[in-house]
Amino acid sequence: MKLYDGGRAPSPRRVRIFLAEKGLDVPKVPVDLGKLEQKDPEFLKVNPMARVPVLVLDDGTVISETMAISRYFEMLHPEPNLLGRDALEVAKIEMWNRRLEHGLYTYVQAVFRHTHPAMAEMEKPQVAAWAEANRPRVFEFLEIFDRELANRRFAALDRFTVADITGLVSVDFMKPAKLAIPDEFANVKRWHAEISARPSAGA
Repeated sequence: MKLYDGGRAPSPRRVRIFLAEKGLDVPKVPVDLGKLEQKDPEFLKVNPMARVPVLVLDDGTVISETMAISRYFEMLHPEPNLLGRDALEVAKIEMWNRRLEHGLYTYVQAVFRHTHPAMAEMEKPQVAAWAEANRPRVFEFLEIFDRELANRRFAALDRFTVADITGLVSVDFMKPAKLAIPDEFANVKRWHAEISARPSAGA
């Protein structure tokens, strides 16, 4: 088994944090995204989508996409539970994970990909107007998330789940996108500080 990893990129980091929370160590194959190694013909044989992370099992089976990889390991190692123990938990975690993916990460990514000079070769064309259109959406979501976090400690439940991993990586991704959490969102800042202090956050 081996995991094709993309270093500081958000999606591979989500899987690394997930594995760290599980106490699992999977051999990693580095893929230098800055050098466009994800577009190398040999890598495209592994994942024609040209994206990381990618998990390759010992029998050659390929699993890509962050949540697909996470679900695979959750089934093999159900504790500590990160995806839900019953129907209601699963639904709440799925709901908030998707909200954080589509309401925060997607918009932060759009700002980053269409403004950062390092993305010029990967995002053609970079459209500055698209970045500006998405910038306010980041803060619109954070306002909603802040209200939710006034009533609970973690993103989806009263315990740490994969939704917190998605949220952490999304908020951390704001820094290279030159975005910052406004001081008025004190609940988001409290939550982010607590999640960032977990050992897995350094994965």
